[in-house]
Amino acid sequence: MRSNTSMKRDHDSQPSGLLKYAAIGGLLFLHFPILFIFLYAFTSESKSYQFPPPGLTLKWFEVTLNRPDVWRAIQLSLEVAGLATLAAMVLGTLAAGAIARSRFFGQEVVSLLLVLPIALPGIVTGIALRSAYGVMEIPFSFWTIVIGHATFCVVVVYNNALARFRRTNQSLIEASMDLGADSFQTLRYVILPNLATALLAGGMLAFALSFDEVIVTTFTAGQQTTLPIWMYQELIRPRDRPVTNVVALIIVAFTTIPILLAYYLTRDGQDVAGSGK
Repeated sequence: MRSNTSMKRDHDSQPSGLLKYAAIGGLLFLHFPILFIFLYAFTSESKSYQFPPPGLTLKWFEVTLNRPDVWRAIQLSLEVAGLATLAAMVLGTLAAGAIARSRFFGQEVVSLLLVLPIALPGIVTGIALRSAYGVMEIPFSFWTIVIGHATFCVVVVYNNALARFRRTNQSLIEASMDLGADSFQTLRYVILPNLATALLAGGMLAFALSFDEVIVTTFTAGQQTTLPIWMYQELIRPRDRPVTNVVALIIVAFTTIPILLAYYLTRDGQDVAGSGK
């Protein structure tokens, strides 16, 4: 028989009706406008956003598929996001390992500087990078965009890797070395398996952030057009308005899927080897 105290505790832990409605209202406020993006991707009106739409059609998907400027922008965004994420995975993991496994003077300051790029407004980071490129006489190119995106992608990977490093028992690494494993074997068979889901989640989030980044890209791209920049230009000078909505739907898919995968991969992150010992 369960005691009255435990039953009361379970009852108190249940959210109130008001809290449930508040949560539902918050979710609707955040996500309901996205539904209009999807709706107007199918509208038959090409020059304005009428509600309700005068008709529904799939022709704008065909128009989008036949627009070479859209595919160039998508390709550039994918290439930039991929390289920025790769750089972030390497640099963020190394930085997290240095902070988590060593003690030195100014460690907290270094940690703060590592997370500062994502805490600063994007326009500040963009202006700083543009000024630095100008001082060093670096012409705007594909690589200036990658460097700009890597500055904040590193932070995402660093935070994930640092949290996992701190939850992994140091005795596992010491035991591996005591049993005769060299540094590479310890990295391959002990450290990386414990970091795998954290790095994968951090990489997915970094890719999603880079893929739809606008502000920093505006200051570092020069004449190149990534997908978010293309969308911004289309809103100013619209050509077939629903095409922009179709592309927006693509961006939502590209950014939502990695975030959901990252969530499902890390929701059981408490099961870290040695974390409870």
